[in-house]
Amino acid sequence: MNLGEQNMKTTFDSDGVQLVGNLYLPAGADTAPGVVVAGTWTSVKELMADRYAQRLAERGFAALSFDFAGFGESGGEPRDVESPASKVRDIHNAVTFLTDHPSVDGDRVGALGICAAAMYMAENTAHDPRVRSLALIAPWLHDRPIVEASYGGADGVAAKIELARRARARFEETGEVEYVPVVSGTDPDAAMPFDIDFYLNPARGGIPAWPNRYAVQAWEEWLTYDAVALAPEITQPTLIVHSEDAAIPDGTRRFHAGLPGRKDILWSQGTQFDFYDQEPQVTLSADTAAAHFRRTL
Repeated sequence: MNLGEQNMKTTFDSDGVQLVGNLYLPAGADTAPGVVVAGTWTSVKELMADRYAQRLAERGFAALSFDFAGFGESGGEPRDVESPASKVRDIHNAVTFLTDHPSVDGDRVGALGICAAAMYMAENTAHDPRVRSLALIAPWLHDRPIVEASYGGADGVAAKIELARRARARFEETGEVEYVPVVSGTDPDAAMPFDIDFYLNPARGGIPAWPNRYAVQAWEEWLTYDAVALAPEITQPTLIVHSEDAAIPDGTRRFHAGLPGRKDILWSQGTQFDFYDQEPQVTLSADTAAAHFRRTL
């Protein structure tokens, strides 16, 4: 961390739920442009949002990473339920916190989403004029065709939605949340039934703060979410950094094509998980995002 740079543990309200975040402030500035940062589905801030927030602070921005409601250190029940609607609401309230902070120039606030948070940042940006600029890193941007291609076709999607409805009914009746692993190389019911080093390696993302569990009741909202359809509603300048070897590049191409305003896309190299914690992908992404925010905030 650069001399004088500050990392402040902070809390803020999101519709009655206390969220916990880290506010990274750059050295030598009374006020700075701000950026709200969020990471992959099911993630806690320590997995990748903190990393990108710190990199942005080193480049002159006040950057906020935080745990969504029901995740990590934040309050909220039930726990670890991947709800796009809830996460968009939390992002909106994070923007409020950052805009009102005395160390932030509230007229110069942007948003950066990594992987699934690209969808949630995109939705909030489409309806929140306080967000002046958007950057998406290795974005997961899906619509119905991509969902069906990723989850076993129309029949596979329908089966998961039925599981979600049963789990939701059980939760409403008993208060019990049914979980499966987010990532597992041995459990076919896992949300990602693959041996993914980033999530399973304790030296990377397999940390105690991340419980590696997916609430089955969340499948329906996740699978019926259409991020590609949001693009025409986003008029703010938008940057995308992605790779053909990362997640669903076709979704990124369709989303980018639908953006009506200023838009830039950098096709880099690397797998999806390289953009979370590996070099040169993280530094390239942070440098490119910082340059984008300098131009547009």
